[in-house]
This record gives sequence, structure tokens and C-alpha cells, in this order.
Amino acid sequence: MNDSGTKSIVDRVLQVLACVAKAGRPMGAKRIASQVGMPLSTVYRHLAVLKKWGLLQEHMTSGLFAPGATGVQLAWGFDQNSNLINQSRDEISALVERTGESVGLLVYSNEQMVCIAMEECNRSLRCSFTKGRAHSLMHGASAKSLLAFLPAELRQRLMQEQLGDSPQCLQALEKEIIEIRKNRFATSDSEVDLGVWGVSVPLISHDETLQGTITLMAPSLRVGSREAELISLTRKAGSRISNRF
Repeated sequence: MNDSGTKSIVDRVLQVLACVAKAGRPMGAKRIASQVGMPLSTVYRHLAVLKKWGLLQEHMTSGLFAPGATGVQLAWGFDQNSNLINQSRDEISALVERTGESVGLLVYSNEQMVCIAMEECNRSLRCSFTKGRAHSLMHGASAKSLLAFLPAELRQRLMQEQLGDSPQCLQALEKEIIEIRKNRFATSDSEVDLGVWGVSVPLISHDETLQGTITLMAPSLRVGSREAELISLTRKAGSRISNRF
């Protein structure tokens, strides 16, 4: 088999794996086939390979597929060796301790935003941001702070693909992006989770490369007069992390 054929098969297997990983919950083979645009028989062949290597597991009763034990090992290795996590961990912990609020670390990956670390405070917060979960890049402070500092061509393509049929929304987002790039932080209230306020600071290296974003989240009712303070503390933490790259 030639190299191009081999790469095509590998790409398809990884596409199936990524589909299950992004779902955040077990999936059936038919749904996977529908989402990746492959024949069901092809998907079953790829699922068999992924099961063999422990990257996916099949639930005995439901027949649904979910990440397997090897995937857990990969996640552990990522946690231990990710330079971004290692460089951010102490600042995230200090920010949580000082503010009493939850803080997450998020990155851009495959046209989505993914939470790679989350440190929660000891007070309750109903938030959809959990480690490993993917989110849209069009809504919320975290997403927009990443979107604003992606390469311009990529940013425009993503915005057109997701908001091109809504010119007003696209225009409003473009204005927000300009402000976020100017201020180097973004805020939102109830855009992703009802009643949750957030401030996000993009982590930019010395060569102006986007590394990720740090986000502080709190119930809107608890923010009140603390908003300026929370923004300031998060910006300072983000700046210290950025200076390490």
C-alpha cells in the first residue's frame, strides 16, 4: 500500500477516535458513522482497531463506545508533561485561593475550545466547563479570548462557517474581537451557563503565539462590586504565565 493510502486509513481511524472523544458521552456506531460521514461497515472496522489498542471501549450492555484505558493513560501523561499546565498550575492555584472562585485553563484544538485543567473553589458553581470537554469558539469569554488571537485567516474562516448565515451576529462578534484584542481580556455573563460570569485572559508568548487562556468563573450574583478586582487579579495571573513563554 502506498503512503497516501496508509495516511488516509490512519486519518479515518483517528477521525473516529476524535469523534468519540469530543462527544463527552458514549456513542453508538450509527451516530459515529453519521457524524464522520463514513459507511457503517467502515466505522465498525475502525472501532475494532481502536478497541484492540484500548483507545476505546464498548459497553457490554448498551453497545455504546467510550474512551478506553489507553486513553486514560494518554490523559495522565498529558497532565504530567504538558508545559502549559506545568507553567500555569501555581498561578491557577494562587488565583483560586486569593479570589475564592474557580479557574480553568483552556486551549484551541481542532476548531474547538477544550478545557485541559480546572481547579474548583470550595463554593458551589454550576458550570459546563469540565476537564477534557470541548466547546464552541463562538460563545463565552473563554472562547472569544482564544478566537481573538488565532491567526486572522483561521479566525475569519471559523466565524464565517459558524455565523455566516447570521450577518448581525457575525458583525457583533467582529466588534467584540476588536475590543478583546485591544484590551487583552474578555468577559461574559450567562453566555455559556446561565448565571455564571467569567473573565478570560489569553496567554500569549513573547513571539505573540497563542498558548491558551486562563478563565476565572463565578456566579453572577457573587461578583457584584468585585468585578474590577476579579478582572485585575486574573489579568495579572495571565500576564505572569505569559511571561514564562
